[in-house]
Amino acid sequence: MKEILIIRDSLVNRISYYHLLAFLVLLPFDRFYSELVLISLVIHTIIHLKKSRLRSIPAIILLFSSIWLLTIFGTLYTRDPQQAFKDWEKQLALILFPLIFSINSIELNKYKLNLLKSFSITNLLTGIYLYFDAFRIIIYNHLPFSSILDPIFTSHNFSQAIGLHATYFSLYISISLITMIYLSIISMKRNFYLAASIILFLVLLQLQSRSVLIASLLIINFLIPFNLLKRNVSKKLIAVFPALSLIIIFFTFQNHNFKKRFVSDLKSDISQNDGKIHDVEPRAARWACALELIKASPLIGYGSGSEVQLLKEKYFQKGYYTSFLNELNAHNEYLSLTIQFGFAGLAIYLFLLIIAFANGLSRKDILLTGFIALIATVSLSENILDTNKGIFFFSFFLSFLSWPLNEFEIAPTNYSSSPFEDGIISSVL
Repeated sequence: MKEILIIRDSLVNRISYYHLLAFLVLLPFDRFYSELVLISLVIHTIIHLKKSRLRSIPAIILLFSSIWLLTIFGTLYTRDPQQAFKDWEKQLALILFPLIFSINSIELNKYKLNLLKSFSITNLLTGIYLYFDAFRIIIYNHLPFSSILDPIFTSHNFSQAIGLHATYFSLYISISLITMIYLSIISMKRNFYLAASIILFLVLLQLQSRSVLIASLLIINFLIPFNLLKRNVSKKLIAVFPALSLIIIFFTFQNHNFKKRFVSDLKSDISQNDGKIHDVEPRAARWACALELIKASPLIGYGSGSEVQLLKEKYFQKGYYTSFLNELNAHNEYLSLTIQFGFAGLAIYLFLLIIAFANGLSRKDILLTGFIALIATVSLSENILDTNKGIFFFSFFLSFLSWPLNEFEIAPTNYSSSPFEDGIISSVL
């Protein structure tokens, strides 16, 4: 912990570092705190801004902030300008983070692993607290300990104590899990990080976010081993995490609640049923409405902030009254962007994800490739760029893990090692 809290750098850079540390530690909690830290970081960066830093801003920053720029452009022809201007403000972080990292003098690579460790430990402790809170309720009500696997203590009910949507907390847990697995492989404190990885995986199961769990399993069982097999890492060590994940999944699926959530409910959610016999219409029914809208305006869409209003009209026409009354979006980032900005907007988003993933592979960077795989998968079932927590998560980690942007090339370069390995690990661990 000492290396996280005490760093040797200039006063300006130390202040920047503690801002980033506070932002990550506070991210799982009420958005007021993370927003306050971000505003303070922006002011601090502007006060100490140098002209030389402005001249060195990489052009690739336009790609990183492309979704926010699309939102501005889409305001020109939107049907709902009031919502479009709200989206300007809500999505401002999409340009703020890459811009701050470009003009701030702090060397991010020097402290990247420190900051990731602090974020992961925060989520680990938060997950432990949520288990403690759940078991406190179980003991108070004289319930059997097996009740922890019942619906009343899973999914949103589990994360309710910190007021955070289960899917977004699952995203934080997943990145923390990837970080802990990485640290367990390259650190001497292997047992601690291995234990932390197991606890984080159990928290991920408890949250029951299907898309995040599927993405995490793909990363643990395929992406991480694929990256590590190219290095001088013991194959037995690489096999530990896929084996553990399969064992935990096997025993978990013996529980009726988990099996229903991950199998039965998943089948019904992506079925072609019209949705009228369900309390909440399946995602597939809402996706069908979104596709009808896209067919009517496929090239440039309907403009910024138009998605929910247009979908509500479709929901009402088809009798999907639960979706209508709750003003549900498409629950698919790809469809959401296509409704608003057409196939042009979808192409830009896909291009950003593909380029980031390719650069992660070229750098042999487990964390960047894992993050993009996570975003790409969750985008199939969630509008992650519609909420503050999703926007902060996407914009911060995309820029943070991709740094330095001046090495982020359209044609990937072969890197000899991960950006975490060249002299950084030994100074952090």
